[in-house]
Amino acid sequence: MTITPREKFIAALNRQPITGRVPHFELVFFLTMEALGKLHPSQRCFNQWDQMEEKERQLHRIDIADTYIMSAEKYEHNAIFPQANPYHYEETIKLLDIIREKSGDKYFLMLHGDATYAIPGGEGMLEFSYRMADDPEGLKAEADKNVDNMLELAEKYAKHGALDGWALCSDYCLNTGPFLSPAQFSEFVAPYLAKLIKGHRDLGFYAIKHTDGNIMPIIDQLVEANPHALHSLDPQAGVDIAEVKRLYGDKVCLIGNVNCGLLDTGTDEEVVESARYALKHGMPGGGYIFSTSNCIYTGMRLARYELMLDIWRKEGNY
Repeated sequence: MTITPREKFIAALNRQPITGRVPHFELVFFLTMEALGKLHPSQRCFNQWDQMEEKERQLHRIDIADTYIMSAEKYEHNAIFPQANPYHYEETIKLLDIIREKSGDKYFLMLHGDATYAIPGGEGMLEFSYRMADDPEGLKAEADKNVDNMLELAEKYAKHGALDGWALCSDYCLNTGPFLSPAQFSEFVAPYLAKLIKGHRDLGFYAIKHTDGNIMPIIDQLVEANPHALHSLDPQAGVDIAEVKRLYGDKVCLIGNVNCGLLDTGTDEEVVESARYALKHGMPGGGYIFSTSNCIYTGMRLARYELMLDIWRKEGNY
């Protein structure tokens, strides 16, 4: 029986054994202009959206859906992380429906679904620090409310039925470590992350926790929050997939670890070695999805991504 890319992705999230090629996806593939001749949906400016007839809006939705599906087909992605443009619930539902109508259940569909505190921007860092000291209970009440609001939205998606899961994309870490100490993280983030993930799971969704940077000081708390997977296992911050697999591979699916920095500025040989290392240490025993340590971002050479995929196609097979 033929297994679909979506089914294989779900099997990996559940750490079940699979045959054939290890699943692959990229959180975002921005090089759609070079690869497909289409501007990436998130880079399109619809400043006349309110003036458009519904017929014209629908043409844009269809083209956005086609861009995501064409990317997935060309590069054998098992999952799609669509972003409606404009980005709000009603447009997102319409986009998900078009993707499902065109591709059926072939691909795993996920959206951004985090509500926990991420690294504050420069303009908000001091205020956040002051609030931790001066108003910790208020900060925690706000964190709890943010999660409740996100789960209320998730319930609407669950009732609609087109979505498979959530990518929880609040970034917690810099290359040197988390923006909060482990003790602070356990107070202001971890309980709410656990509540959020449980809520998503209870609604029947899969939850993939994304954060760049050095997660090692807080990785035990991330795993204890019970996501189905961790993404992106950032080697530029010293996160070693071999060590993470040894410590947590029986508890959580791992996604990533091909070094984006090397894809951008390294040699071809370094790209090949990074891809091989991720496959070698991620694949054993299942529970692994091949990807970069972030995404295929604007400015990266498409040839480097394709080189990485050459290694995956040759060596990423069970």
